[in-house]
Order: sequence, then structure tokens, then C-alpha cells
Amino acid sequence: MSHDFFSFFLAWMSAPGRVGAIAPSSPALADLITSEITASSGPILELGPGTGAFTYQLLNRGIRQQDLTLVEYGSEFMKLLQVRFPGARVLWMDAARLATERLFDGAPVGAVVSGLPMLNMSPRKIISIVGGAFSYMRPGAAFYQFTYGMRCPVPRPVLDRLGLKAKLIDRAMLNVPPAAVYRLTRRPQNKLVTRNAVVSAPAMVPTNIGPAEAEHHTSRDCTTAA
Repeated sequence: MSHDFFSFFLAWMSAPGRVGAIAPSSPALADLITSEITASSGPILELGPGTGAFTYQLLNRGIRQQDLTLVEYGSEFMKLLQVRFPGARVLWMDAARLATERLFDGAPVGAVVSGLPMLNMSPRKIISIVGGAFSYMRPGAAFYQFTYGMRCPVPRPVLDRLGLKAKLIDRAMLNVPPAAVYRLTRRPQNKLVTRNAVVSAPAMVPTNIGPAEAEHHTSRDCTTAA
């Protein structure tokens, strides 16, 4: 839609670091980033929906508007989202505040879809966003993030700190520019057997190995699709 392109371009001109793209995501990218989501995945948390390119596709996947929470920091997109998705909860806030706000009771979220430009963010901000999002996500839920870069936009040290792994789903070559979509999930937990109980702990990267071995270890947590 030409109106969406114009709105996105103006937003990018005023804040290129925050918006991260000069045009809305293509239908090809919207289809890819929502490809694993079904009607049973709700509720859904969407970060940086912009003009709603991914949101429309979530509805096409069977997600009800009342099961959508849209977190948008750009004031130029807020009214548009409220008009287009009147049944969704649209919040004007910085996604870095997810960890300090209580958007849900408990952890019911089945998937997070992110259009945020994480390549433009500091590791500290990425930790706040991703860690905050996972605090609302139920077991088995996934965080979907796209990027224009060649690697996972969430750095390996951040994945290690949060106990997460990332896997490349695929690339949307028809998007302009071409984009890749990654799925972030919790790592399997190791069982620690004590005298009186069995407890779980997140898988950690050993601290007593050399740089080459560390690279091999962490690379398993940011892999390509089989």
C-alpha cells in the first residue's frame, strides 16, 4: 500500500535507528515470520508492528484480534494500528520496558513476533527486550526475529546469558532487501541430581575451554535450518 510506504519512509527519515527500514515488510517476509504460528499459538505478543504487515498475516493464521498485544514505540504508527486492529491491545511503549511492566497475568504467550531493528541496538537493550518477552512466554513458546544481516541479530553472549538458542528458519529473498528469520527458544535444561532432590538448571557454556572450543560450543545455539 502506497500510504504505508509513505508513512514508513517518513518515520525512517525522522528516526532511522529506531525504524530500521525505509518500507514495510513484504508479504513474503510476513508469511515466513508467521509460518510456524497457528490458531492455537495465541496469545501473541508483537513488537514493533509498524503499519501491521505481520499483524495482518497473524490474523490470516487464525489468531484472533483479542489475542494480539501490539507494542509500538513510534507515535506515527499508533493511530493507524488502533484503526486497523480495533480488537487488539495496542500499547505505546518502548519494548525495553517489557521486563518492568506486567502486560499479562503469568506467562501465557505462545509466540512473540518481532520487527524491531536489533542490529541497531546495544546488547543491554537486546537483553531487556528478549529477556522481558520470555518472562511472558509459556514453555515451548518461540520468539521470531527477522534481520537484514547475515547472522543472528541476537549476539551469542546474549543468548548464553538468557539461556536461549537461535535457529535460522529461512530467508525471504523476495523482500527488499532480502531478510532472514530466526526462531529463539529456551535451551534444554540439565538435571542436577542432589542427595534429596533433582533440580533443573539452564545449559551453560563451560568457562574453562579455549576460544576455538567456545566458538564451537556456542555455534550450536545459532544454527541454520536443517
